[in-house]
Amino acid sequence: MDIHEYQAKALLAEFGMPIAKGELAYSPEQATYRAKEIGGEKWVVKAQIHSGARGKAGGIKVCENENELYTAAEQLLGKRLVTHQTGPQGKLVNRLYIEEAMPIAREIYLGFLMDRASERIMVVASSSGGMDIEEVAEKDPDSIIRIGIEPAVGMQAFEAREIVFKLGLEPAQTSQAITAILACYRAFRELDATMVEINPLVVTEDGRLLALDAKMTFDDNALFRRQQICELRDKSQEDPREMMAADRGLSYVGLDGNIGCIINGAGLAMATMDMIKHCGGEPANFLDIGGGASPERVAKAFNLVLSDEGVKAILVNIFAGINRCDWVAEGVVQAMQKLDIKVPVLVRLSGTNVEEGRKILAESNVPVITADTLADAADKAVTAANQ
Repeated sequence: MDIHEYQAKALLAEFGMPIAKGELAYSPEQATYRAKEIGGEKWVVKAQIHSGARGKAGGIKVCENENELYTAAEQLLGKRLVTHQTGPQGKLVNRLYIEEAMPIAREIYLGFLMDRASERIMVVASSSGGMDIEEVAEKDPDSIIRIGIEPAVGMQAFEAREIVFKLGLEPAQTSQAITAILACYRAFRELDATMVEINPLVVTEDGRLLALDAKMTFDDNALFRRQQICELRDKSQEDPREMMAADRGLSYVGLDGNIGCIINGAGLAMATMDMIKHCGGEPANFLDIGGGASPERVAKAFNLVLSDEGVKAILVNIFAGINRCDWVAEGVVQAMQKLDIKVPVLVRLSGTNVEEGRKILAESNVPVITADTLADAADKAVTAANQ
């Protein structure tokens, strides 16, 4: 789960991360009032969406007076901001973060993420902040600092100092930087985060360290024990299909293709999407209905896939172990009978109770296309979607 910049900053500040003065606004009038509360002579108006690269897309504006601030807020609120992370559909701006503009002397990148290969929290830092870390890694890989944290003991102060020394910060900023790094680590660990990114962590002209931007993502599987994090969820920033799936206990990721996929098991889903691509098609989604899928669950999956107007064919690919092919077949029949399905439906069943499942489909007289192998099913799905 993602949260907004202002929410991430508030969480990190509780752990000791220094941040600039900032307030939330939902209208141009409120934005100007917030600027008066913050004080100063210059402010930054930041669109709050779940995406990076907002500055490149015009979502961050520096204002030197109230008129400029009012105009910037008016232009951003209600706008659909398109970045390379949002896709062409963009994301709607319905709130702004008004922040005191800071005189910047230097920008640093600081990130914490879960490295599944080493099964450790990995700290990634660079003296080249304010840019996409991928670009920095490509152009100057030696500038990237990486340190894995030993899970048994957690991050220690000497590891934070090592990072500070490698970043080349001034001695007067060492203690501030150590505090900021350890704050990020504690927030990551204690809130079940999967990513904490400060880009940039700035050194101001008067020698202070401040988090000028912050991003945090959290482990969905741990949200049941993090009520305070669940309350930060902004459903308006999520794909409505993915939100609907999550509320129904389904794993769904929307894609840009035209072949809807209903599959059990993440590995089989990935293999199915690869086969669709191999046959010249494009998957419209990743959808894992999981094990023990009841007929009702399969019918919900059909509803979800059909909510995507770009779907031209549906491929149901089931390899039943814990699952049962007869349950899936009953779900397919129910969906075909109750829903107004106007696209071809292809079904490939294998595994537990496969004969019973095929018999149910054959005797139901519903218009489904069957296949015996994954390659055959993908080929038929691509053909049907292109007709």
